Amino acid sequence: MNAQRIMSLSHAGVSVEVVAETGSTNADLLARAAGLASPLLLVAEHQTAGRGRAGRSWLSSPGHSLTFSLAWKFDGGLQKLTGLPLAVGTALAETLGRLGQPVALKWPNDVLKDGDKLAGILVETAAAGDGAVWTVIGIGLNLVMPDELEERIGRSVAAVPWLARMDRDTLLAALLDGLAEALRLFDKAGFGAFSARWNLLHGWQGQLVTILDRGEVLHEGLAAGVDDAGRLLLDTGSGRIAIVAGDVSLRIKG
Repeated sequence: MNAQRIMSLSHAGVSVEVVAETGSTNADLLARAAGLASPLLLVAEHQTAGRGRAGRSWLSSPGHSLTFSLAWKFDGGLQKLTGLPLAVGTALAETLGRLGQPVALKWPNDVLKDGDKLAGILVETAAAGDGAVWTVIGIGLNLVMPDELEERIGRSVAAVPWLARMDRDTLLAALLDGLAEALRLFDKAGFGAFSARWNLLHGWQGQLVTILDRGEVLHEGLAAGVDDAGRLLLDTGSGRIAIVAGDVSLRIKG
């Protein structure tokens, strides 16, 4: 992958860096956030210590996935970032759809293909020192899933081999354009501008699901989409409740 070519193919006006290998693109950008003057996309050909949500690892193998992070500055403090991971998921899913790969969303931050996880999103923050916040948005997208890697992950995982044949610089430029457009809209309008779009892509709408926290069942009910704050709406036997994003898993009841 070539940083200059990605920038030339993109309309986002965002600086791009490509490295052959690193531990975690999110960790790298968080360490650099205080010195950044503008948004930056950091792409790793291979990530050796990728991180997922709730302290989980993100496993990938060289040449078989896209692993990248985007640093983006928001004014207004952390309270303005409510629903940001879901807005990012919406932008990612819509971009993949435009590229001919229809996908679905799982609350709060997974992209699904045929019911299996295709991509994960991890949003972390660093104070900017002027009341603003740097967000570092990490994305791991499976292109090809070798059998040995799926065995290490321990569950069925989705891939998009058709996109794996696409020019990587062109693919990354398209993803960057979709993300940058969404982040600019989010900065102006918040998640309310995305809730209806997210709900159109909701993979488990109307399904009976269980909400777990550290393995403990908290709630059961029918998944009814999200509200304008990005909370999952769950229709339970005692009425509709709103679930706040956190260390919670969403699983279809079997």
